[in-house]
Amino acid sequence: MLTKFIVCFIAGIGAGLGTGFAGMSAAAVISPMLITFLGMAPYEAVGIALASDVLASAVSAYTYGKNKNLDIKNGLVMMAAVLVFTVVGSYVSSIVPSTTMGGFSTCMTLLLGIKFIVRPVMTTKESMTASDPKTRFIKAAASGCIVGFICGFVGAGGGMMMLLLLTSVLGYELKTAVGTSVFIMTFTAFTGAASHFMIGGRPDTASFIFCILSTLLWARIAARFANKAEPKTLNRAVGIVLTVLGVAILAVNFFS
Repeated sequence: MLTKFIVCFIAGIGAGLGTGFAGMSAAAVISPMLITFLGMAPYEAVGIALASDVLASAVSAYTYGKNKNLDIKNGLVMMAAVLVFTVVGSYVSSIVPSTTMGGFSTCMTLLLGIKFIVRPVMTTKESMTASDPKTRFIKAAASGCIVGFICGFVGAGGGMMMLLLLTSVLGYELKTAVGTSVFIMTFTAFTGAASHFMIGGRPDTASFIFCILSTLLWARIAARFANKAEPKTLNRAVGIVLTVLGVAILAVNFFS
C-alpha cells in the first residue's frame, strides 16, 4: 500500500503540474508510472489517468476562468470537433495498418517544452482579441478536427496538440490557451474515463483515489501560480515542466 501511495503521489505531481501549467493530459504521466511501477494493466491505468484528469482539469479551468483567461465560446466549438473527429480517427486507425507512433505524445511534450523555453509565446490579450471573431471560430473548428483525429488515430497527444494549435494557429496568449485547453480536457477526459470504466470495470480503488487527489492538489497549485505569473516567467515554467516530464516519461518507457 505504501509503494502504491508513493507511486501515485509522484505520478500525480507530474500530471498535476502538467495540467495546471500547460493543459497536458494526465494520461501521459500517470499511465506509464502505474504500468511500470505497479504492474497495472494498460487499459486500467489509462482509465485511472483519465479520471484524474477530470477534476484536475476542472479546477484548473475554474482558476483560469476566474482570472478571465478562458475562451468558452471557441472552446466549445473546438471541443465538439475534437469529440467527433476522435471517433473518426479511431475508425481510420482500425482499418489501416498499425503505425509506430506510440511515442508521439512523449516526443511532442519534450519538443513543446523546449519550444516554450527557446521561443516563448508573448502574444498579448489585446492583440488576441483584436483578431476577427469569425476567423477564430473557423480556426477553432479546424483545430478541433485535427486534434480529435490525432487523438483517435494515435491514442494520445490531445492536450499538447491543443496547446500548440491554440498558441500557434489561433494566436492565443499563453494563459488563455492553457485555460481553454483544460476546459476542453475536462469533458474529453470525463468521456474517456466513463467509457473505460464501463468497458473495463471498476479500477483499483486505492490507486484511483491516490492519483485523483494528488493530481488535483498539484493542478490547483500550478494553476494558481500560472495565473499570477508574468508571461515570460510562465513560458519558462511551462517549458521546464514539459521538458522535465518529457525526459521522465522517456526514461520510464525505456526502463519498462
